[in-house]
Amino acid sequence: MIEPVKFDERGVVLLDQRVLPHEERWIALGSVEEVAQAIRDMVVRGAPAIGVTAAWGLVVAARAAARATDGPDAFRERLREAGTLLEAARPTAVNLAWAVRRMLERLDAESAADRAVTDLVRALEDEAAAIQREDVETNRSIGRNGSLLVPDGARVLTHCNAGALATAGYGTALGVIRAAVEEGKRVEVFADETRPFLQGARLTAWELQRDGIDVTVITDNMAGALMARGEIDLVIVGSDRIAINGDVANKIGTYSVAVLARRHGIPFYVAAPRSTIDPDCPDGDAIPIEERPAEEVTHLAGTRITPEGVPVRNPAFDVTPAELVTAIITEEGIARAPYASSLRSQLGLAPLVPPPEEITGEEPSDDDGANEENDEPGPPGPLREAVAGEAGDERPADEPAG
Repeated sequence: MIEPVKFDERGVVLLDQRVLPHEERWIALGSVEEVAQAIRDMVVRGAPAIGVTAAWGLVVAARAAARATDGPDAFRERLREAGTLLEAARPTAVNLAWAVRRMLERLDAESAADRAVTDLVRALEDEAAAIQREDVETNRSIGRNGSLLVPDGARVLTHCNAGALATAGYGTALGVIRAAVEEGKRVEVFADETRPFLQGARLTAWELQRDGIDVTVITDNMAGALMARGEIDLVIVGSDRIAINGDVANKIGTYSVAVLARRHGIPFYVAAPRSTIDPDCPDGDAIPIEERPAEEVTHLAGTRITPEGVPVRNPAFDVTPAELVTAIITEEGIARAPYASSLRSQLGLAPLVPPPEEITGEEPSDDDGANEENDEPGPPGPLREAVAGEAGDERPADEPAG
């Protein structure tokens, strides 16, 4: 199994995904500044892999801080500064902030027990190792849950790379495909090339070929034609952040694939760990979208392909609205609409309790009865849909709860 993130006496060791598939180059990073820069430069990419990298980056920072500071207070301050630096490296990937927050929470818990600095470093090493180990376990659970949705003989379209390279190992979207193949199902994968960084053409094709899984690369603008000809049965993608209403941020071009899938009646599935669900993000409008350097669009393999002086846009992600998502696959099971209810359930959060007017569809009346004549129900709205979903969430008997 490919493990793109490692840790040893040199620090964080990353498989440089910028040079794949032509070269397997490993880079050792001995400072938190180098780790943050590697995340920005996409030496490592994919939300879960970025989170694991950030966790180990804080271990690097902890070792440096232990050598340079006197006492736990200064040590903790340096770690918080390191966490801020790492979080800023890729703002869209919520797993990055999640991993940093988990590491700092472990630091605070150990500090409250009046641990020595050397003990704090060991505790952070243990926590980073747990984050990495749990990610692989989570991916395998996602794969098992999602394989229920993949029939034998399926032709699956995927966008970008949500495989082992994007995680600590195994993968999310590609983990579903791997699990289906391990169960003996025949699966044919179509990988969008995924401009401008070509994660599909370079990375998805590389790791699936290594695993002996049938994969064909297509350009991004071929997907609609293949769907129209009946050559795609379902779509599975990963995600960098999922809003609590089910809106999904993923690599730029995902939204277009979702629109095409809806037009052709093809299921569109999202596979991601629970840590990708952001309970503090109400909808896709609140997801920050990273704008990448123009050179990623203007140049290909170091050669300029656009005229000098022509401006370009390079948003790294887009947002697919929840209404286009057939289901979201996590380690807890398969979530379906209304996502405001099902995702909260997967996170163990209390169900939404809307005000009475959301349930009845009526405006609250004033004491003088001035609004009694206005008894027309308003539009359902997401809160009302969530309440309806609590009453009965029908799913096949073999589908995991959630």
